[in-house]
Amino acid sequence: MGLFSRDKPKIKIQTTKKDGFSGWLKCTHCNELIHTRELEQNQNCCPKCEYHYRLSVDERIAALSDPGTFEPLFNEIQPIDPLNFVDTEPYPKRVQQALEKSSNNEAVVVGTCTLEQQRIALGVMDFNFMGGSMGSVVGERLTRLIELALKDRLPLIIVSTSGGARMQESILSLMQMAKTSAALAKLHEENIPYISVLTNPTTGGVTASFASLGDIIIAEPNALICFAGPRVIEQTIGRQLPPGAQKSEFLLKHGMIDCIVHRHLLRKKLIEFLYFLSGNV
Repeated sequence: MGLFSRDKPKIKIQTTKKDGFSGWLKCTHCNELIHTRELEQNQNCCPKCEYHYRLSVDERIAALSDPGTFEPLFNEIQPIDPLNFVDTEPYPKRVQQALEKSSNNEAVVVGTCTLEQQRIALGVMDFNFMGGSMGSVVGERLTRLIELALKDRLPLIIVSTSGGARMQESILSLMQMAKTSAALAKLHEENIPYISVLTNPTTGGVTASFASLGDIIIAEPNALICFAGPRVIEQTIGRQLPPGAQKSEFLLKHGMIDCIVHRHLLRKKLIEFLYFLSGNV
């Protein structure tokens, strides 16, 4: 050994401690600490204040259909880029990013299932896919679902959550408002029930079309439901909106929706409405 050399002890020194996710979250509504397990067991509702967090499409379908009965339809219809649209990124790249973020290939999943042994047509929007924006594929899938409900005389339920029309498709996106509305008009003429369920948020062209055309319009508590958001309206009119404006409770008070239903009671309430309306089918 040299004069200044020595054996170094083989001790592993941990300089930083990596804290793993413990599962505790702070509720964005009441600021109380809640555990993710509590949320999961409570259908993604805060156990302290009952604030409704977003559900995935699969969770929605599981909550609103009999086990194993949902049959997806029209998944082969995929978005294209006819306008070669580019904002900060090309439209195809945005679609690819959405595919990686969401487990679905578009902003709506449609199909048939049974609810308490009654066959229904069901559509569920996916906010994880480009903010649930309505493009040509969303409009086409929903229109085909409505036409199937008309053909087979099935009650229709659509669960909406959306940021509005998809700007990357411009006028082609706006056309879906008229297309879905016209299809629903035919359904109405045949007295086939359509129940619209509005969740947080439901905005823009979706609110201005099929989401507001239900024979019965149900909303979840404290959901933002509007055409333009509060900040845009306040900037436009130069004044503040009333407290709670554009939330479910405000819309119910002013006759824009029919009822507010807690997520725990939604399935039961839909069964009751379908039973009530079934004499028209």
